[in-house]
Amino acid sequence: MKKKGSSRIGLFGEIKHYDEKGRKIGESRPSIFGGFNEYDAKGHKVGETRPGLFGDLKHYDKSGKKTGESRWDLFGGLNHYDAKGKKTGHSDRGLFDDWKDYKK
Repeated sequence: MKKKGSSRIGLFGEIKHYDEKGRKIGESRPSIFGGFNEYDAKGHKVGETRPGLFGDLKHYDKSGKKTGESRWDLFGGLNHYDAKGKKTGHSDRGLFDDWKDYKK
């Protein structure tokens, strides 16, 4: 898989997402109901992520339509899938609460 970016956890639990050149492309902010509200680089809400029954993460657009999900692997990483179940990438945890993101 090809490296496509990174994600870093901020001081208040938010996760900032960057492309492969280090430009900020979005942010995930904790929701009061669990999960995260998703924002683009300009701060516009684009969707949300909700926890599933088995620890997985369900992703939705701003209209509430499911866009995919992420499932934990045996080594603490996340496998990402689109709404049809096709694998789209993987994220591995780094040393300092950051994540390395890979796309297929």
